[in-house]
Amino acid sequence: MKKENLPNVIPVFPLSNFIIFPNTSVPLNIFEPRYIEMINDSMESNKLIGMIQPKISKKLDDFSPELHDIGCLGKITSLKKTDDGRYLIDLKGIIRFKILNEIKNDKHYREFGINYDAYINDLNEKKENLKLSDLELIFKDLKSLFEKRGFIINWSALEKQKLEETINALAMASPFSLEEKQVLLETVSLDLRKNKIAEILSTYTFDEYNNTTVQ
Repeated sequence: MKKENLPNVIPVFPLSNFIIFPNTSVPLNIFEPRYIEMINDSMESNKLIGMIQPKISKKLDDFSPELHDIGCLGKITSLKKTDDGRYLIDLKGIIRFKILNEIKNDKHYREFGINYDAYINDLNEKKENLKLSDLELIFKDLKSLFEKRGFIINWSALEKQKLEETINALAMASPFSLEEKQVLLETVSLDLRKNKIAEILSTYTFDEYNNTTVQ
């Protein structure tokens, strides 16, 4: 997608402890009426919606949680309607964005004015400076953490992907906290994100193996 084709106002789907990165795809189960409405409207226009995390314990009201500033624009690439009226969609990440302001509307879902300037490189095909060997320690620690938390990951399939896809997929699927995932989403470059994952993992491994809590 070209920069000039990006919308300045988007519908936003707030989902706790969930992130999506550019060039990654995720399945979503849409069942709330307001988000069914959002998907219907999106399918009739550009098929684009914004995914963003709400802040912990901060609500403007029951239906309007305070949101983080940074989210990711996604495009609906497939949609299936179930017999009970739900939507099963696949959403592909396009580019991260920063919220500027909320747009008043008469819809049941929220819309925001957004800016892409800090993350415009998400649209570019860029050569990776990382090698698989750079991830070996991260893979080792992540495998241990995932196993301890009961997560099942197809590691052999992950290792066949591009490094960007692998790192982002692990960040999305990880048992990290909401705030830790938000930090990873906001980290601009792939190399910095790899380092941030390693930094977060060091606190988990310390906690797991020494039975102490990192303050």
